[in-house]
Amino acid sequence: MQRKGKYIYQRKEWPNFRWDNSSLITLLAEVRYLQGLHLGKMGSLGFELKNTAVLETMTLDVLKSTEIEGLVLNIEQVRSSIARSLGLDIVDSVHSNRDVDGVVDMVMDAANRFKDNIKVERLFAWHSSLFPSGRSGFFNINVGKWRSDSKGPMQVVSGPIGKEKIHYQAPSAELIQQEMATFIQWFNQNEENDHFIKAGISHLWFVTIHPFDDGNGRIARALTEMLLARADGMPQRYYSMSAQISLERNQYYNQLEKSQKGNLDITDWLVWFLTCLKNALVASDHILSRILFKHHFWNKNATIIFNDRQVLMLNKLLDGFHGKLTTSKWAIISKCSPDTALRDIQKLIDYKIIQKADKGGRSTHYKLVDTFTTQK
Repeated sequence: MQRKGKYIYQRKEWPNFRWDNSSLITLLAEVRYLQGLHLGKMGSLGFELKNTAVLETMTLDVLKSTEIEGLVLNIEQVRSSIARSLGLDIVDSVHSNRDVDGVVDMVMDAANRFKDNIKVERLFAWHSSLFPSGRSGFFNINVGKWRSDSKGPMQVVSGPIGKEKIHYQAPSAELIQQEMATFIQWFNQNEENDHFIKAGISHLWFVTIHPFDDGNGRIARALTEMLLARADGMPQRYYSMSAQISLERNQYYNQLEKSQKGNLDITDWLVWFLTCLKNALVASDHILSRILFKHHFWNKNATIIFNDRQVLMLNKLLDGFHGKLTTSKWAIISKCSPDTALRDIQKLIDYKIIQKADKGGRSTHYKLVDTFTTQK
């Protein structure tokens, strides 16, 4: 049984959050400044580069939002699924499974319909898309409906069996319907708060209610991106809050636990949230730099005739190839013989596009010739 007053939702003033505006003014100004710079840069890009930036950002967002929960999706499937949703043709498109498509469907709905109200049915549809099999791992869960607590209270725990540490216990299932009705009404009708502040409140509030058996974090982050799209005034996502939260995962969970066990003054949470958002906007410059680098590369080498295998592998190198590119990896990925792979590689060496990497290890590997520095 929950101890009275231990968690934030058990306080009599719940959910009347409060915060110290003076502690947020400078951070808000920095975030708005970076937002303006970023949207200005993106506005100067051509149509093709804008689409590329959206594709790369949303791919990163989906991957990292699921990684935060300890799940790993196939990057090629995620990228291909998003490209299809955006109506884009990409060179190395692959088939994506329904688990990937489900996550992408939720993220795309949150972005494309960012002006629309949320409703219970919409949240249930998002939840159903995350769990198309009706299971989370090995366990059956309530899909497309609020949790029931039939197997005990909803708790966030860590540690081995028998020595679990309870970090948080959510409101009992019988309270969810009313709790979510209050949350949804506020989400749809509150126009008093800055969109960035509202995004931070929404995130904390939703994960505190924890209305589903699983997927609460991913849905909370989708709601966050929805409110950030409202702040930007456009559905296209050019920066990823989920990717930054993934980088700051330990602080994220620590700050959540601290806030959920605190009082209704959520200043510290909002300071952390806005700082994380500021870092996400700064990090987006790296994505843009890589996109511009890739664009410059293909323009520079436009007169060279590459075969399909070379185009495929060069794009993988330009996108950040994981590990070391060897002849055998080239052959496997591009589905050719080792001899053909070696001929492909040698031609690119002759063109001074790739080169042998510094010696290290037993096999020769290759990298791009660094003739273009990323732009800031």
